[in-house]
Amino acid sequence: MGLDGFCSLDGSDPFWDWNRTWYTPNPDLTQCFQNTVLVWIPCIYLWVCAPLYCLYLHNHNRGYIRMSHLNRAKTIFGFLLWIICWADVFYSFWERSHGTSVAPVYLVSPTLLGITMLVAVFLVQYERIKGVQSSGVMLGFWLIAVVCAAITFRSKILQALNEVSSVSVFRYTTFYTYCALLLVQLILACLTDQLPLFSEHVKDSMPCPESSASFLSKITFWWITGLMTQGYKRPLEERDLWSLSEDDKSQGVVAQLVRSWQYECAKIKRPLEMVYSPKHTAKREAAEKKEGPVDEAEVLIVKKTQKGKEPSLLLAMCHTFGPYFLISFLYKFIHDILMFVGPEILKQLILFVKDSSAPYWQGFFYTVLLFLCACLQTLLLQKYFHVCFMTGMRLRTSIVGAVYRKALIITNAARRTSTVGEIVNLMSVDAQRLVDLMTYINMIWSAPLQVVLALYFLWQNLGPSVLAGVAVMVLMVPVNAMMAMKTKTYQVAQMKNKDNRIKLMNEVLNGMKVLKLYAWELAFKDKVLEIRQSELKVLKKIAYLAAISTFTWVCAPFLVALSTFAVYVLVDENNVLDAEKAFVSLALFNILRFPLNMLPMVISSMVQASVSLKRLRSFLSHEELEEDSVDRKAISGSADSITIVDGMFSWSKDTPPSLKRINVSIPEGALVAVVGHVGSGKTSLLSALLGEMEKQEGFVSVKGSVAYVPQQAWIQNATLRENIVFGQERKESWYQQVVEACALMPDLEILPAGDETEIGEKGVNLSGGQKQRVSLARAVYCECAVYLLDDPLSAVDAHVGKHIFDKVIGPKGVLQSKTRVLVTHGLSYLPQVDLILVLVDGEITEMGSYQELLNRQGAFAEFLHTYASAEQNRGELGRAVQALELVWTPTSTAAATRCLASTTNQGPAMRPEN
Repeated sequence: MGLDGFCSLDGSDPFWDWNRTWYTPNPDLTQCFQNTVLVWIPCIYLWVCAPLYCLYLHNHNRGYIRMSHLNRAKTIFGFLLWIICWADVFYSFWERSHGTSVAPVYLVSPTLLGITMLVAVFLVQYERIKGVQSSGVMLGFWLIAVVCAAITFRSKILQALNEVSSVSVFRYTTFYTYCALLLVQLILACLTDQLPLFSEHVKDSMPCPESSASFLSKITFWWITGLMTQGYKRPLEERDLWSLSEDDKSQGVVAQLVRSWQYECAKIKRPLEMVYSPKHTAKREAAEKKEGPVDEAEVLIVKKTQKGKEPSLLLAMCHTFGPYFLISFLYKFIHDILMFVGPEILKQLILFVKDSSAPYWQGFFYTVLLFLCACLQTLLLQKYFHVCFMTGMRLRTSIVGAVYRKALIITNAARRTSTVGEIVNLMSVDAQRLVDLMTYINMIWSAPLQVVLALYFLWQNLGPSVLAGVAVMVLMVPVNAMMAMKTKTYQVAQMKNKDNRIKLMNEVLNGMKVLKLYAWELAFKDKVLEIRQSELKVLKKIAYLAAISTFTWVCAPFLVALSTFAVYVLVDENNVLDAEKAFVSLALFNILRFPLNMLPMVISSMVQASVSLKRLRSFLSHEELEEDSVDRKAISGSADSITIVDGMFSWSKDTPPSLKRINVSIPEGALVAVVGHVGSGKTSLLSALLGEMEKQEGFVSVKGSVAYVPQQAWIQNATLRENIVFGQERKESWYQQVVEACALMPDLEILPAGDETEIGEKGVNLSGGQKQRVSLARAVYCECAVYLLDDPLSAVDAHVGKHIFDKVIGPKGVLQSKTRVLVTHGLSYLPQVDLILVLVDGEITEMGSYQELLNRQGAFAEFLHTYASAEQNRGELGRAVQALELVWTPTSTAAATRCLASTTNQGPAMRPEN
């Protein structure tokens, strides 16, 4: 009996009837099939999806949505559907109470459907609590329910027209009401709810509409129509673009990859394991029970980490982007399966055309089915590419951010092994290689799947003749493997040449002034062309390999089809290529063409990506500056702002120390000057305070935030205001005070657009003094607790330097309450400082106030004498030049030169004669 007895007590209602469903000009499904399968399909869908969907919502909370009219309508109509289902159940019990026999299906199916409607109402409310504005799961449920109900709706209309006596008015009424409510729920599911409370979209003036778009808008990409329409009407500008969503911003994406990479590095650097000598094991266990000390002689060896094992950047990427990228596997798998549905439908359509007795509706059925299959393939493929491109974009962002972060914190020894050209290549070329692979990386498993399925269906269609095509493909494999190995070798050589070329070009561009002055253009041109020629040779070899590979695999599908058809026709005289076999086989061969063409490209991209992955892993594995080299918490309650105890510092672990026996305590708010001859270690001392040197011994602590002004000012390609504010909150009054104190007001009057003037790359349209003052103003504007100033007054004129010292650095400047460490050669500023540190050959030889150091007649007095004599000589030379300009006559350049030389050698008493 089975389902037949479940649907009717006497078994008169079969579950399936081919003569009623297929072999008839007016097809219809049996009542049993309608009351079971068509009712249970949406229920099974929701019961399977609900637990997984609830788990997903629990882990992805987007906020809380207040009860809206849309949500109320969904809830009310959901309860009405539940009432309709239970009305059918109660009506069945009422019939049984009046002596009418009712089949079990009229009790089970409405009960199951009613419980499912309650689950749907619960999911609607849970989505609201979790901030879901539009649900694809619920839209799919209502769509499936409407389609199943529409089939039953047609059947009931036919039954009402043909079998009036069998019509149950109550059940017909409830079913039509049920269909109307389902249709309303489907329409409501297509709409999007309001934004969650405290959502970022509320604060954003130009939010991206994708995150708040409905499910239908997302799968059809309708949300981008507004921007495309605007771009059609006029050229798009920057203000027309939407803001990035939180998932795409670099501050989140880069941090995720860095955390995953640090986790992989931590796995390699696990704690060491100790192995104990067997003869002392009993003694050790006894000591542990007594909680006494363990004998040191018990330790036999120490297990170290495996040599040569390195952290995996690939695993870090998988941990970061794998969960989001996994959905593309599902899209691609369903798309690949649907690709082979098309040829089967085409086969049935050809058989329908050949069969003149087949009903006409079957032809329309096959055509509509083929159209729907193609539409579903398109939607799935576009969603697949959308996930791949989004993953690629996030991957590129995270790699660029991680490399940039690493470049800032690698040690000086590691910095020598990684040139600027290599770092630029890592962020541009190598990152792009991985992005290019993301689009087609699923072809690794998709291509073999498509080939296997295509060969299976070809075997069903052409028999063993398809083995001829398989033989052709097998012969292509070793050729492709050999070319892949060659490509990898050439790729490594190309990247090395590219690193050398970019390194040389970077040096040429940075030293262009010197290069022009010495007329070295042709010499450096030859050097660049030499590297370029070697790079072109490798590129030519890669191009030849790519051409051979492309030609081989373009010909492969044709050769496979030709060999298969030839063997099929020649092996047996009864084998005839009719329309069905030819068209279906060609459709399958056409499917086979794509994986065979893409496979060599994917293999080539994988080879290139593997090279890039190794380069990135090698760079990210460089040693970093120790974060704890400078303790920022140790003296939080102390009166000293900077403390160094027995400090010994070097620029790398394998070099002798540049600073040794450093002991200094600087009170909070003090002005400290660091003086010494050239190369004595003044800049190294500031670098040690910044944590950029290897701390071999000692203790360093700095209280509060630190601002650093280097000798060579760093200027970014932005406006003057942006260079000073540097992304911080704009405080107009404080900004004006900083600009005036740093003597930038006269410069703002000269610049064409004031502080909105665009500064060129590396500050090309600013003088050396202007760049130094902008750099100082940037540090002052950030209002840090400690200021490290590396001779910022050396690049400015004397009167400007005095103004900056008085207004900014000095005891009455804007930084008077801050701790300032000033490296200087200006002797006029030293009497005003609180403390002077004298450095000689990397050691602090003297420390004290200006008057104390003068009285000692030590290294400071020698330094003072040396620089005072130098400044006196420069002053005398300047006065001589001014006197020469006053009496200058263009009679003889040689006479002027002799006059200047005699003035310089004999002192200021000599004056040039007319």
